[in-house]
Amino acid sequence: MSEKKTVVAIVDDDPRVLESLEELLESAGYVARSFSSAGSLFASGLSGVDVLITDIGMPGMDGFELRDLVREAHPDLPVFLITGRHEIADQGRAQGISGFFRKPFDGRVLLAAIGDALRD
Repeated sequence: MSEKKTVVAIVDDDPRVLESLEELLESAGYVARSFSSAGSLFASGLSGVDVLITDIGMPGMDGFELRDLVREAHPDLPVFLITGRHEIADQGRAQGISGFFRKPFDGRVLLAAIGDALRD
């Protein structure tokens, strides 16, 4: 019998980030599903998604708004926020997430954080 693989959805408007995160996650045995916007994630649906990684600064719906909408439907879904910004104006908005990472981040640290969130 094959074990169900963990599905990680990645939302980022930068195709290079999507590609590198996809490679990192797949090399660690995860199934990566990449989306260039929050809208494309919702169009595909959250069914089967075990972890969400989203950029904060995106056109349209930003990562905080995406996190809030996802939390309403799936309050236990681990959500990780990533950003290329050096600071976040409202640190309070970063509450209620599984992890926060500034680009460039250490892939091993992200993978460890995902593993920890899945064990909780």
